[in-house]
Amino acid sequence: MKQLVTDLYYWALDYLYVTTEQLKSVMSRDNPEQYRVVNGTPVLLIPGVYENWRFMRPVARLLSTKGYDVHIVDGLGYNRGTIEQMGELVASYITEHNLTQVVIVAHSKGGLIGKYVLSKMKASGITLGLIALNTPFSGSRYAYVLPLRTLRVFIPNSKALLLLAKDKVVNSQIVSIYGIFDPHIPGGSKLTGAKNVQLQTYGHFRIMNSPDVHAAILENISLLMKK
Repeated sequence: MKQLVTDLYYWALDYLYVTTEQLKSVMSRDNPEQYRVVNGTPVLLIPGVYENWRFMRPVARLLSTKGYDVHIVDGLGYNRGTIEQMGELVASYITEHNLTQVVIVAHSKGGLIGKYVLSKMKASGITLGLIALNTPFSGSRYAYVLPLRTLRVFIPNSKALLLLAKDKVVNSQIVSIYGIFDPHIPGGSKLTGAKNVQLQTYGHFRIMNSPDVHAAILENISLLMKK
């Protein structure tokens, strides 16, 4: 009973956070160009489903202030397309902007898109790797009861997830960061063959503003750059 109360408490905090941040993102006039850093290592951000890029502003600010050249694919909108559609948009952006040695930092569904991009571009050596935050690599059982077509991709063993799972080679380029309680991904975000980093954090969305998560992102970007 005590654990249930604790989980409900953090679930409520998570939804309060996401509601507040989504409202802020709608009102925000931030421009992606303000996070660009000339001659910095390119880092490309991919938000989760129903999130636009501004939801990842805490991470964008962090990386920009540390000298990374932050890239936003504005065409993703609120990330409601299929993994393949969104992945092709990201891959096209990387190619059109002549980016090399790119690190992708992504949240939730964005991590699935990031893996798609790694798989698509692995022969080119353009992408260094992916840092995935709370990504449902094995899906979520809650997707079975959600009526929205956009969310059906998260059904365990969905066609999209099975296709992504086939490419195990790129898993070594992935760092999966997740907490000890994620109300949206009860099965966790562990990915076989990847570097799995479990932090003492709670929630699916609140991790975006977590100092521990920020530290893990910076540490693992540096490690990916040294590979």
